[in-house]
This record gives sequence, structure tokens and C-alpha cells, in this order.
Amino acid sequence: MNFNSLHFLIFLIVVLLLYWLLPHRMRWALLLVASYYFYMSWNVWLVFLILGTTIVSYGAGILISKTNNGALKKFYLITTLVVCLGVLFFFKYFDFLLGSVIDFLNLFSMNLDDFALNLILPVGISFYTFQTLSYVIDVYAGKFEAEKHFGYYALFVCYFPQLVAGPIERPGDLLPQLKKEHKFSSDDMAAGLRIMLYGFFLKCVLADFFGIFVNNVFGNLDKANSLAVFSAGLLFVLQMFGDFAGYSLIATGTARMMRVKLSRNFDRPYLATSYTDFFHRWHITLTRWFTDYLYIPLGGSRKGKARRIFNTFIVFFLCGLWHGANWTYVIWGLWIACLISLESLLKKPLKNLCEKHKINVDGTMFVLARRLLMWVSLALASIIFRSVSVNQLGEAYSVLFTKFDNYFSGAVTCLGLTPIRLLLITLITAGMCMLWKFAEGAQPTDKPALLPAAEKSAYSQKVSVYFYVIFSIAVFWFMLLASQSSSGFLYFQF
Repeated sequence: MNFNSLHFLIFLIVVLLLYWLLPHRMRWALLLVASYYFYMSWNVWLVFLILGTTIVSYGAGILISKTNNGALKKFYLITTLVVCLGVLFFFKYFDFLLGSVIDFLNLFSMNLDDFALNLILPVGISFYTFQTLSYVIDVYAGKFEAEKHFGYYALFVCYFPQLVAGPIERPGDLLPQLKKEHKFSSDDMAAGLRIMLYGFFLKCVLADFFGIFVNNVFGNLDKANSLAVFSAGLLFVLQMFGDFAGYSLIATGTARMMRVKLSRNFDRPYLATSYTDFFHRWHITLTRWFTDYLYIPLGGSRKGKARRIFNTFIVFFLCGLWHGANWTYVIWGLWIACLISLESLLKKPLKNLCEKHKINVDGTMFVLARRLLMWVSLALASIIFRSVSVNQLGEAYSVLFTKFDNYFSGAVTCLGLTPIRLLLITLITAGMCMLWKFAEGAQPTDKPALLPAAEKSAYSQKVSVYFYVIFSIAVFWFMLLASQSSSGFLYFQF
């Protein structure tokens, strides 16, 4: 059941009506049934997989909370890690690892036949696995008291708005909200609608439309030239933002209608001036998860430059692998680790150089130059991420650095650009940049407000039902212009 489907619209209306009609004591059961139904709409039998993971992590939390024996606590923790990560590895990486081993052995003329179990990849398994692990680790560390009510814990794991693609929530952030008695609020309903509308714009208008041009190039690399590949990489950055940020916003808006505030997952990453800055803005909850549960326990930046770089490579190697069972994701992760490590090594020398020559690093032109450099770098990295195989990656980069014939006309033809499509790209990109303010005032954040309180209040008063109607008409009009069919969310495969 995709968010951008009539099925979900009907499902959401029914759930919201029942949620606000039922008394508080019955809402957890409604949401649990709704969440399992939502997940079973992809594959009925996979519900037993998420249920098994839920039971194991719930039991581990209870056992850890009932003993003062440190060794026993560690045993329960390790057992849970092995079981949950084992399930994730088996379904997501077993065929990939087996195929890689066979390919490696065939390099030595062993002539082994390809073999794969062709396992179904459970939707959202990486997300809910990380969520269950954060719960058990927090209980083990004494940061969160074990949840005794199995129903509420099961709901924490499978809460349908963020079940299949995040945000990855911490137990201390989500569980208390699910247990709290909420009263209907028209302000929260309006805020949720605002957030959802912007999410649908990013997904159905921006991501689906830009994906047409990206697919045109990567599906015909033999006919592409350097500019076409680079442009596809640039458009893919925006496509991924529209797709994933769109999902996160729809999830956030859906939960907000039930007065649950999910964590912010994106904070205008297209304004980043460095990769460190970028990953503080992009998929924030995943960055936070890897930082708190892997980078810091490995030693973080506390043990010198060499150890910090080593830890960075470990984190981004696993981050790349987390995105999918493909060597291109691993290469992407290692490439990002190289860039972040280089930034950390050059940060102090560059700062001293700028101070010596009295260069204002916060000046408008300097900041714009850094953002431009980031966009070029992101476009190059996105080519790695978008490639479906190492062979296609090699072909894409070969075209990028060798084919400069028919530079503009060849790129336009390969991308499938027309004057009206170019105009739409411009308008949609401008809309993405301007409409963030439409949803900004409704999103939770742990940072200072991006809008002053007085301005935010005045802006909220201007938003009326008429504005919603006009905005909705505009969104669906753009949808008709942009794409004749909608697509699933890319991050569902992760």
C-alpha cells in the first residue's frame, strides 16, 4: 500500500475517523491492527517476520530489566543483536554474499553455477530492525525503562506512518506519545495536512517527473554523452530528495493528525556547504542512529585523527551496505567516507589560510561557491548510487569523462528534454525551494525556529481552507503535467 495510492487515502480516512471516535484505551489496538494490515498489504506472510522480531526484542528488554547481573544482561543484548541482525542479513544479504563468493571463485576458473535462494526482501526490514535494536540497546544502557505492555511495544515497532521507510524513531521519543491520551486538535489536523501536501508535491510532482529523465539516461548509456550523465546525476539528487523527503513528510503529516510528532528527517539538505553539513541535514534519524550506536562506541573522534578516519570508514561502509545488497552502495559509502575524512583533515588548514588572507568564509559569494561545489560533488556521487551494477557504474563514468561529442544537443536528446519539460523542471524546482515554508511551521525540530515566532504566527493565520483547496488543485494539476503514472517510493527497497 503506497502512500500515493487511492488505497492508502481510503485506509487513512477510516483509521483517522475510528481513532478519534474510539476512547483512548482502545486506540492502541486500532493502530496495531491498522499497522499490521498496512504491512500485510505487501505480503501477508511477512507479518510473521516482523512479529518474530518484535517478540524477541520485547522479551530481551523485559529480561534485561529484571536482572542486575551484568554478564546476563550482555548475553540478552548480544542474543537480540544476533537474532535481529541475522534475520536482516539472511533476507537482505544472503543471496548477495553467496553470488559474490561464486563470482570471486570463478575468477580462478572454478566454473561454479550461479545459485540464489531468491528470497523476498521484506519491505522496510532495515528500518524496523534498527528501531528494535535502538530499543534493546537503550534498555541495556539504562536510558529507557523496558516497556511492559506488549501491545504498545508492538505498535512502536510497526507504527504504520513510519514503518517502511522511517523516520527511525527512538523509544523515548515515540512510545510516550503513543501511550499519551490525545484530544482532537484542529490545529494539528491542519498542520498534518500542510506537511502531507508538501510531501505529496515532492514525491508525485518532483520525484516522479525528474525520474523520467534519469531513467532515460541510465537506460541508454550507450547513446549518452558526458553532459547527459552529469545532468542525470544532478537530477537524481533532486529525485532522491523528493522521493525520500516526500515519504518522510507524508509520514510526519499522517502521525501529526493523530497528535504524534515524528522526528524531523530532512532539513533543507540542498543548502549544505560540506558533506558533514549535508549528513546533518539528510536522513537525520539514520545519521543519528549510526552516530550514537556505532561511531561513538567505536571511539568517535576522541582517539586521534587516524582512529576518527577509521571509524568514519567503518560507519559509511555499513551505511552504504545498509542501503542495499549491491557493491555500488558499498563503493558509494566508501567514497563518501573519503570525502568526509578529507574535509576533516583540511578543515583547520583551510581555516587558518582564510584567516591569514582575511577571507570571510561566511560571505555570500564564498557560501554560494561552497554550495555549488557540493552540488557538483553530489551529482558525481549520485551516479554511483543510481548505478544498478558495477559494470553500469564503470560505463557511466567512462561516458562522463570521455564522450564530449554533440555536447548540448546530444544531452537534450538523451534526457528527452523539450521546451515545456525544461520549463516544468524549472518551475518544480522553484516550487520545492519556496513551498518548504508552507510546511516548515508545522514540523517538530530540536533547532532554533527557522521562522520567528511572530512571523510564524502571522503566517499560520493566513493559511485557510481556501489556500488548501488552491494548493491541492495546483499540486494535482502539476501531477497531470509531470507524469501520467505514479511510482513506488525508492527507499522501500532499503
